[in-house]
Amino acid sequence: MKYVFFYDETEHSRKINYKTVTANNYCDNFITGIVGWKEKENNCISDRYLAFESKYDYRKTSGELKSLTMKTKDFSLGLASLNRNTIEFYEDLVSQFDEKIIIYFSVFSKIEYVINQLFTNYHNSMFGNTDYMKYSIIKAINVYRPQSVIEAVYKEPKIFVKELRSFLEDRIIKNQANSILKKHENKAFEEILILLDDTEVPETLEWAYFASFDGFKKLLKEMNIANYKLMIDCEGKKSHTLNSAISVGLQNVTEEDSKEYVGIRMADMFVGLISRLMQSLKISLIGDYKDGKIKKTLLDSGWFALNQRQLDLYKKLYQVICENNDYWYKSFSGIYSDDLVTFVSLLQFMNHFSDVEEICSNKIEMQPEYYNSFVCRRLRERYKIMGSKLLINPIAGDDKDYFYY
Repeated sequence: MKYVFFYDETEHSRKINYKTVTANNYCDNFITGIVGWKEKENNCISDRYLAFESKYDYRKTSGELKSLTMKTKDFSLGLASLNRNTIEFYEDLVSQFDEKIIIYFSVFSKIEYVINQLFTNYHNSMFGNTDYMKYSIIKAINVYRPQSVIEAVYKEPKIFVKELRSFLEDRIIKNQANSILKKHENKAFEEILILLDDTEVPETLEWAYFASFDGFKKLLKEMNIANYKLMIDCEGKKSHTLNSAISVGLQNVTEEDSKEYVGIRMADMFVGLISRLMQSLKISLIGDYKDGKIKKTLLDSGWFALNQRQLDLYKKLYQVICENNDYWYKSFSGIYSDDLVTFVSLLQFMNHFSDVEEICSNKIEMQPEYYNSFVCRRLRERYKIMGSKLLINPIAGDDKDYFYY
């Protein structure tokens, strides 16, 4: 039986340069998505989606309904921000992804790719977990956003290690004001400083696309799919994305025009929705560390001031992402997966409410605390998996039990 799959990515994923990483709305996540189905279902799924596009013809740009129609302001408080004029659109969109449609998405930190290049010759052993150190660096850069370090990545790669060292030394000093709370962070930073003594900065730092396709290849193997075709949105003359797909061993891969293939447009809309929600969630949870003080950062209670339609939409999105076609590799991430864990946790948290009355009866003002505790538990589970990697395989590790959520 033959399957057809379609790939696209968030519109800002390829725009990785000095200007984008220093902007206030910089998104560290490189998010890609693939949708697919059995070839025999193609006409039915295409006709249904074309009817959806026709209903929202006024949202089209240059004849196409693209994820650019999704406005960031629509998700400032998650789905609670959607009003009567916008929620129907997203309800109809999510309803397109039923059990017949296979979804796959990957979320990778752009900073992680740089860190992996720095430590390409370091591997886990019984004497140390290099992945822990990589994770600590990536998280520190994402949390504290040290501009000198981020700028060095794209402006002057040769001084990146110097700037990273300076940042870590400065954080160790600042953390001494909260020695009990920041004890483990300081220990990790001190170990990283030792490791930095032997690192060499690559001459160039360029983004590679193969990681997201590596996860999709694992999904195909898990689903026992050998007969397939993968169509990628045409990106230009260099075809970096196409070549990356081929480099990981995918076959029957072609570049196609999104105007000609419903599936490519569906992948674009799917990954666009995930990206908007994840970015809004991340922005809402970013703390202010400019004064060096440690403060708890919670979501605004407005995230939980939902009406029934908004809650039902969370439940529908939960079903699409967490329940339909429940394969292990339907989502894929790297060492730093905090943003993905936080996003999936939001869907799980919202799904456990039977109705909006249950939210109100448990006090809306307390929901940010409850959600925070829920996410922390999920992250601790993640850390345990990271820590057990050496026990799974002291030489290479079992990636299925470590990298992915």
